[in-house]
Formats: sequence, C-alpha cells, structure tokens
Amino acid sequence: MRGTDRSRCFSREVIYPVRVRNISVMESTGRTLPSAILRADGKKLLAKGHVISEEDVRTLESEGLNEVWVTEPEEGEVGEKDAVLQAAGKIGRGAIEVRLATGGKANLFTTERCCVLVNEEVLKQFNSRPSMVVATSRNFTWAGSGTKVAVVKSAPFVVAKTDLEALLSVVEERGPILQALPIRNPAVAILYTDPVNGERARQLFENVMRERLNRFGISAGETLASVEEEGAVTAGFQHLLRAKPTAVLIASTTAPAGPDDVIGRAMVRAGCEIESFLAPVEPGSLLLLGYKDQVPIVCAPGCFRPARRNVVDLLLPPLLAGYRVSAWEVGGLGHGGLLV
Repeated sequence: MRGTDRSRCFSREVIYPVRVRNISVMESTGRTLPSAILRADGKKLLAKGHVISEEDVRTLESEGLNEVWVTEPEEGEVGEKDAVLQAAGKIGRGAIEVRLATGGKANLFTTERCCVLVNEEVLKQFNSRPSMVVATSRNFTWAGSGTKVAVVKSAPFVVAKTDLEALLSVVEERGPILQALPIRNPAVAILYTDPVNGERARQLFENVMRERLNRFGISAGETLASVEEEGAVTAGFQHLLRAKPTAVLIASTTAPAGPDDVIGRAMVRAGCEIESFLAPVEPGSLLLLGYKDQVPIVCAPGCFRPARRNVVDLLLPPLLAGYRVSAWEVGGLGHGGLLV
C-alpha cells in the first residue's frame, strides 16, 4: 500500500511514498531501495534510491540481512531507473554515452572531443512538465572526451507512464535537447593584417593566438601576414582557402566600422557571404563573420592581443565542429555575453 507500508531496516522505521515489497536479498539484484539501509551501528550501508547490484547482495548477506524492501511500480508507472534511461536515450545525439547514476539520475558523457549544442527552447519545454528534468552544459560548450554534459533526474522512485510518454513526445516532435558534434582534426588558418606591415600583426598576436588555440587542444595550421589592403587581403584569403582549413581567423590591428571596410570588402571579393556583423558579446562586439562555401571566416578586432575570454572562444567550438553558426545564433549570445 502506497504511503502506509512500514519496514525496519536495521532498526530504522520508514514510511514509504511509493508502493514497496519485501523480497529475498538473493532476488533483489536490479531493484531500487525506497530508503537507506543502515548498519547496526547506524552508519549508512546503501543509500535511498540505490539500485542493488550483485556485489550489494553479497554485502547485505554478509551483514546478516536476508530480506530487503524494494520499490514496486504499480500499473501505469515506470521505475525511476527505466524512466531516466529512456529519456536520456532520446534527449541526446552524437558523441554521447549514457551512464546510470544513483538517485533516479542518468548522466550523459562525451565519447570524444566535441562541441555541445543545446536547443534551449526544447529544454525549457521538457523541464516545464512534471516528473523529470534535464540540466545541460551551455550551448556551444567545448568538451573533451569523458566530460559530463547533461544529467536527467526523475521524481523519486517512479514516473507516471503518461508523463514519461508526454516528455518523450516533446523530443520526438521537436528534436533532441542536446547534440555532441565531434571535433576531429581541425585545421585553423590565420591571416595577420596591418595597414603598414602584416608582420607587425603577427608579432603582436602570434603568442596569444597560440595560447588561445591551445585551450582547445589544437595548434595553428597555415598562417600568412598581409598588408591591410583590399587586393592583398583577398589574395591572402584565396591562398589560405586553397588549403581547405576548418576555419580562417583574421587577426587585424585595426577595428572595422562595418562590412564595407577593407576586411569585409576583401571577404566578399574572395567569394565569401557575410553572415553577421556585430555580436552582443563583450569583449568581441565588432565581430565580422562570413563563410566561403562551408569554411567560416572570423574577424574579431581586439580579441587576439589579450588572452582573456572573448567572442572567439564562444564561437570556435561550433565552427571547429563544422557547425554553421547563423546570425540568429550570434544574436543569442547576448544572454551571458558579458564576459568581463
């Protein structure tokens, strides 16, 4: 009976909020504990919500326990373990593995270096319903292999089957909450520019650029220095693009007033489509983002001399994963875009 069953677990009386059943310890593998089991001295042996393993069975028997209370879902209910595993298997895609945890939780870990994409609207819709919630890393997060990027948590012990079906339908209709896009062998080309001498820009920015890329476990590929003149910059783009880089970064000593300045004109002349100018991020508001076919070209004045976090650090993970960041998504960086 729900709410009225009573048990003594090593001299501790418990009232359970869920249907429970007393079974033989030998038959308890894979079942969930409705309350903590304590040793005779009062120390915790197994925690509430713990899923009993074969090793636990041996431990309980060694403590002299022959029977144990376990949860018993009723018709129309799903146990917390099965519920979170079903949800975790649906909410994430890509380089992810699911690992069951105690207390009605399932964790999502990356299986390789990747960028985490989060659909915040689907996340909000999922979390606004009863019975289960999901917490994730921030959108565009860079994650190394083996990083926990999300956790699914259910209500204690059981979830109504109708609630679970409603939650899963949200993901089936609107797509996954989280994607882990692998970052495999990225090649970053760099164009250093200055109105007088391109090598001056290289000397100013090269060390910080190296440090910034090292944060993501990568190093610069082909680099070039150019005087900041439309024809020379265009030729520089064309030379770097022939190497088929994952992305091109422009480290300029000047700050553009808009896409019609030298860098923007050279990008268009080299065949680029300008995606976005200005970003709601500080530092990095003068971002100029374009694409030559699928190769992103990023100019972010003032972001290559200081090593502090800026708009380049926010955009590099998705760009290195081959994800095409849109102007709409750049606009969405404003929430949390104040980095200083």
